[in-house]
Amino acid sequence: MDWRDAEREYVDAVIGDTPLGQLFEDAATRYSNRPAQQYKGGVYDRSLTGSALPAATPGEFRPISYAEMRAIVRRLSAGFHTLGVERGDRVAIFSATRMEWAQSDFALLSAGAVVTTVYTSSSPDQVRYLLDDPDADGVVVENEALLERVLEVEDDLDLDFLVSIDELDGYDDRDDILTLGEVYDRGEAAFDRDAYERRLAETDLDDLASLIYTSGTTGQPKGVQLTHGNFRANVNGVRKRFGPRPDRDDDVPTLDEESVAVSYLPLAHVFERTAGHFVMFATGACVAYAESPDTLQEDFSAVEPSTATSVPRVYETIYDTIREEARTSSVKARLFEWATDVGVAYQQADSPGPLLRAKRAIADELVFSSVREALGGNLELLISGGGSLSSELCRLYHAMGLPIYEGYGLTETAPVVSTNPPDAVKIGTIGPPLSNVEVTVDETVVDQSAFADDPGAVGELLVRGPNVTQGYWNDPDATRRAFTDDAPGSSTELGFRDRSSGQRSRDDTLVGEPEDAPAGRWFRTGDIIHIRPDGYLEFRDRAKQLIVLSTGKNVAPGPIEDAFAASEVVEQAMVVGDGEKFVGALLVPNEAHIRSWAEEEGIDLPDEPQALCDDERVHGYVQQEVDRINEDFQPHETIKRFELVPREFTEENEMLTPTMKKKRRVIMDRFEDRIDRMYADA
Repeated sequence: MDWRDAEREYVDAVIGDTPLGQLFEDAATRYSNRPAQQYKGGVYDRSLTGSALPAATPGEFRPISYAEMRAIVRRLSAGFHTLGVERGDRVAIFSATRMEWAQSDFALLSAGAVVTTVYTSSSPDQVRYLLDDPDADGVVVENEALLERVLEVEDDLDLDFLVSIDELDGYDDRDDILTLGEVYDRGEAAFDRDAYERRLAETDLDDLASLIYTSGTTGQPKGVQLTHGNFRANVNGVRKRFGPRPDRDDDVPTLDEESVAVSYLPLAHVFERTAGHFVMFATGACVAYAESPDTLQEDFSAVEPSTATSVPRVYETIYDTIREEARTSSVKARLFEWATDVGVAYQQADSPGPLLRAKRAIADELVFSSVREALGGNLELLISGGGSLSSELCRLYHAMGLPIYEGYGLTETAPVVSTNPPDAVKIGTIGPPLSNVEVTVDETVVDQSAFADDPGAVGELLVRGPNVTQGYWNDPDATRRAFTDDAPGSSTELGFRDRSSGQRSRDDTLVGEPEDAPAGRWFRTGDIIHIRPDGYLEFRDRAKQLIVLSTGKNVAPGPIEDAFAASEVVEQAMVVGDGEKFVGALLVPNEAHIRSWAEEEGIDLPDEPQALCDDERVHGYVQQEVDRINEDFQPHETIKRFELVPREFTEENEMLTPTMKKKRRVIMDRFEDRIDRMYADA
């Protein structure tokens, strides 16, 4: 049986049509004695410690079972109910990713509430907007610092209660401010199982489960309405793709009750909320919560996970760290480069011969095994989403025995649209759509001549299915613009254009036939996607980010920027050139590597970062890297000029979103003088 047919037909106890509260209850029954969560000691001043659970030893991870987690969720749910939380009330969670985030989420969903999310990096003005727009009835904050950020703007809000996950000191005069431990104590006293189960039963799949606000890279964030049914459909689709299907070979990695995950991406974002939270708990996996993104290697080593979800920027950073550690001596550096070359050659070979297999075994013994051991030694399934992943970087991870399965999605699709299947991965693609997701493309939005070499269909991706939002909160105009009733054919009709003849031919292998995708409106993703004849999707770029040169040529900046992901010379890249004659780029150099190169060459570089970026010798060295990257692109896509900039793009300096996407307009404004200089005499 073909894997696509097996995926469509697969059913098990995880796949169902229950709302999210019941999804968790069912999982807790199936896996009651298995570990559900792990929390690290000595990191937080947890208010649940003592009454609900014991403290973990500082620096060590302590597990709790599904039965223990269920007891906490039930009592928190009852506690929130005593605070007045009713079906449909909006309650925000304003916290970093941690164990209590997950427990509060299921508790509120079980009480019938709508969970809205706020990033911990949000300014007071952003907090005001993200609480006022949904008319939040209450907010769960992480600690006193975030509580104070809410109190700074509370006069503009109508909050009934504020709950802190960590202990508080000095708020005894406020009856409406409690700790999560106090909510638990109230719930323990008030818990009534019949009433709890009645509230679960009253929740429908069509009920709103969450409002998740878009990152706001192009304007004011919009509240995406996601129902219990939207999330449930996506859990089902992901389970069908990654679950322990009987058609799979034993060596194919799966997500099941044996899986152990490390969670560190923001649960405020839909990617981690679904892939690292709803999917993991539905399938009986154990989720350990990292102390912070800065302690990943330490936490991976302690937890020994089998899986993790992440965004491309984190994978880039991890690889940079691995490579820098290999550069502690010239011998180690040469060995690492040799090993990665061998690994990539082995991974690309259709049938590696005995010599290549022997080299791969040596490379694994001397290099790759140590890399895997540093990340816990058990990783077998890494998921990448939230942005475009460099094909070269993905191939390097596969070469090291750390396979990354790239996927694609949006907040509006809850979020997974497509992902590479573990038994049929194709590097450089974002996989075929899930079995219950329907896709097509609108070819009219792009200049087709720019994609003449792409067999298949290229255009703006349109999506429909049970995972797709019904629209934006209090924004009917944005909702109307985001959907269309018309499309250039449904997925089962969609063929690909033979550009030599101008005729459309049919190819039923483009996508599957969704078993429960409803008829109706198509969601316009705003992303330019290539649907290949084999049904796999390739990401090109955001439609709004396509660069149109003054010559009329269209250039997608994403693939060019991604090509620098594995570079040891350039840390970050942003391509510019809209309305200009040629493509330019702002490049953030890898200062540590540049200084190491200069020392080896006997070059004395200035100490000041801006002066280093202006140094002609540095510019010449980086030019060699740009020339190497340019070799893989068409002449009109190559970087003709570039400027080095001394500041890395980060969330802290507001040049990245909390999900590590570039705020292109902010970056262009910050370095406007550099861009002007690039095109001054064009």
